[in-house]
Amino acid sequence: MSKNSGKEYLDNINSNLVKAAGYLGLEKGIVEIITGYERKLVVKFPVRMDDGGVRVFEGFRVQDSTARGPAKGGIRYHFNVSEEEVRALSKDMTYKGALMDIPLGGGKGGIICDPKGDVNNPNGTKIPMSEGELERLTRAYTRAIADIIGPLKDVPAPDMNTTPQIMDWLTDEYSKVIAEQTGQPYKRIDAVVTGKPVGKGGSLGRDRATARGMYFTLREAAKDLNLNLEGATVVVQGFGNAGMNFAKFVYDEFKSKVITVSDSKGAIYNPDGLNPYAVEEWKEKKSPKKSVLDFPGSKNITDQELLELQCDVFAPSALEGVLTKETAPKLKTKIVVEGANGATTNEADEIMYNKGIFRLPGILANGGGVTVSCFEWMQNLEGKQWTKEEVDKKLEKHMVDAYKATKEAADKHKISMGAAVYVVAVDRVAKALKAKHKL
Repeated sequence: MSKNSGKEYLDNINSNLVKAAGYLGLEKGIVEIITGYERKLVVKFPVRMDDGGVRVFEGFRVQDSTARGPAKGGIRYHFNVSEEEVRALSKDMTYKGALMDIPLGGGKGGIICDPKGDVNNPNGTKIPMSEGELERLTRAYTRAIADIIGPLKDVPAPDMNTTPQIMDWLTDEYSKVIAEQTGQPYKRIDAVVTGKPVGKGGSLGRDRATARGMYFTLREAAKDLNLNLEGATVVVQGFGNAGMNFAKFVYDEFKSKVITVSDSKGAIYNPDGLNPYAVEEWKEKKSPKKSVLDFPGSKNITDQELLELQCDVFAPSALEGVLTKETAPKLKTKIVVEGANGATTNEADEIMYNKGIFRLPGILANGGGVTVSCFEWMQNLEGKQWTKEEVDKKLEKHMVDAYKATKEAADKHKISMGAAVYVVAVDRVAKALKAKHKL
């Protein structure tokens, strides 16, 4: 996300917060707090590279709100990371966590770097950062932000270009810092981050939590709309973790017909339906392009054609800002379930509402990821490991409750689901703010 798009994303969220505050009759001072942030930290730190040289990197950590609990949010490694982007994403986490009714606030972090091609060869081409460089980068960043993170302060997680292994390095380095500061023997502090490997404090069920949450919210929406999902046509934009697993869920559980999937290289279409497991195998093992393109029995189509397909369910699960005032009028679907954050602009939300398209916004539909991250944190604090069945059952309750609260607010105020999610979330954050500061 560029600096400008980061600012647009932030402005978009704040616009939603202000509107929600209006419905709730919140006073000016509270609105000022919820559209601002609590704390930001900008750090610069040196890292020894494989060629023997030292490079200085810049990183950020923003804590948007701790009114409902410790800040919570991922760390991304990307060359376009900016303060505006991190602020927007941290705010998104605040209100997603509030909507999901978990005891955590919102935070986000990032480092300006390019793990996929950070080091230039003499001939001008790029090679990825090595594992050693990524580890040293992570450990240096951890030390730079160690004073403001912690199990009861701020709990980071994986995000763009960060992995369970990177979270494991962060946990280890933070634990070393605490041992040094307290003079106590080293003790691993698992609860400082989430998204760790399962064998090292991670939670079962985390890998498919985002898609599982999308599945639960779609199920509830279909009940309200009297839509039979068996045989329903589904278009999935994005075939990463969220999109791919969502396609599998609707294929397995609802017996829906997944007619289109896409990745960064293009989209494929089969009106008779696609087997997402076969598409996954094609992309990962058989495709010369490492893409869904040219999948046997399907037709390659453009992203524009994908957006205009007649379908029952459309699931944008890749990029921000896909549905705009230009693209939303062309949608021919009954339900939009968003696996991606910020997939829809405010103008597009209004267009879809007026067209009668039932939108499940990302702050609701993809809330399964942060919810199971919260579960991981809880398990770490308790020193326990929940079963996958326990995780799924708890996730289902949070997703269903969040959906029902949103639908109730939408019906009460006669507004879209996209506006209603913020009414619910802002109300919860405002009440927590007032209680915390005795206002």
